[in-house]
Amino acid sequence: MKLSTVTTLCAASLLLLSGCAELTPKSEKKAVVDNTLPKIELTRNGIISDMKTVAFEWKRIQDPRVEEIYIYKRSPDAKDPKKLDYYDSVENRYATHYVDRNVEPGKLYSYAFRVVSEDAEGRQTRTFDVKTRPVLKSVAWIHSIAGLPRMAKIIWRPHVSERVASYIIQRRAIEDDEWSKVAELDGRLNAEYIDEGLDDNHVYFYRIKVKTYDDIISTPSDVVKVVTKPLPPSIENITASKDVPKAIKIRWSATPLKDFDHYNLYRSEDVDGSYELIAKLHNNSFVDKVDEDGKVYFYKVSVIDKDGLESPYDNTTAMGMSLPKPKAPTILEAKFMGSRIELKWSNTDPRTVSYVVVKKSQKGWFDEKREDFKGIKRTRFIDSKIEPDTLYKYKVYSVDANGIVSKPSTEIQIQTPESNKIIKAQKETSKADVVVEQIVTPTTVEEEKSTVSPIDDLDLNEI
Repeated sequence: MKLSTVTTLCAASLLLLSGCAELTPKSEKKAVVDNTLPKIELTRNGIISDMKTVAFEWKRIQDPRVEEIYIYKRSPDAKDPKKLDYYDSVENRYATHYVDRNVEPGKLYSYAFRVVSEDAEGRQTRTFDVKTRPVLKSVAWIHSIAGLPRMAKIIWRPHVSERVASYIIQRRAIEDDEWSKVAELDGRLNAEYIDEGLDDNHVYFYRIKVKTYDDIISTPSDVVKVVTKPLPPSIENITASKDVPKAIKIRWSATPLKDFDHYNLYRSEDVDGSYELIAKLHNNSFVDKVDEDGKVYFYKVSVIDKDGLESPYDNTTAMGMSLPKPKAPTILEAKFMGSRIELKWSNTDPRTVSYVVVKKSQKGWFDEKREDFKGIKRTRFIDSKIEPDTLYKYKVYSVDANGIVSKPSTEIQIQTPESNKIIKAQKETSKADVVVEQIVTPTTVEEEKSTVSPIDDLDLNEI
């Protein structure tokens, strides 16, 4: 019989007789040896072994006395290395095949056979030593791609054996002691795996095992090493201004990162608060427009690379503040001088370039009027336009070169006397006395309006 024919028959026998090894073998019958009974004779290619199976083929038995065929076996771990024990039986003399599935890859097993009649048994055959095939070796070539963002790429050459059904990918981090299965890819022609969700700048090792269609797992492949891409370096030397009106200027050192994409700028009202992303930038500076004077913000900046990795930024914070309001003047003196009211105050802030005096006048419970006097350069104000029996209220504001107006000074209130007293005082006052100091004579306007406006863009909304 040709080898191909035997192989085909043995393959068929794997299907027809596969149940033999799994069944509980029939007990061996002890009988006298009858030398006239036939002896099992294997065919020319009567032994075929695989990794988990051993198949036998023998010539057909013609003797009608034969009822069974006994199989004897010795495993590699047998206590007696020379003795074969009864293992199984074939209960039909017309059978010519037997398959043992209870074997392990790469080990040596020994078998023998004898026929059994109703009251006797034939001679045992010689011992047949059969070594099962070793497990498949894994892929012959494996390669890793390092430096990827939070991932590793493994490629390999597809296995040459068509028995391969899948590839088992195993991974071990540098701090791990054991390998873990991370994926199983079906299909012999698969040749790539990308492992995602890894740590930044971390070392991993990978290897591959192949799995056959009958669930035999190969030896492991060579081990490859992968180092994931590190995060971009943190930015340095971040600063934030404290002297810019209605804005905060943030600057930092430019990153040396070659695959730089952009910066993320974060802002919070509290140093330990929640930071909000307010800008994505390509330059290493930013002007944050602020509506309030003296508004404080805290800033953090991170670097983003072309792969979207973001540098650490929790340990670098800069505090910035928009230019605060100048200090309010302190009124030193306020008095009624017969026909005029005179105010004196001190300059409390070196940033001050001018002053604003807000005057409110009221007769009775209603009809309050307001006048704003802007552009005052000195620390004295004389109001000569007064009326009798009127309540006057004064506040003074400092103004800096940026037009930022301070909070108001303490309000001063002066009640003028009845009209006859003011007329008498005016007659007693000489013209020279009136021009001793700068006198600003306002024009009365309605509330919230002013006709004297040397600096028209002052913001007095808080007045």
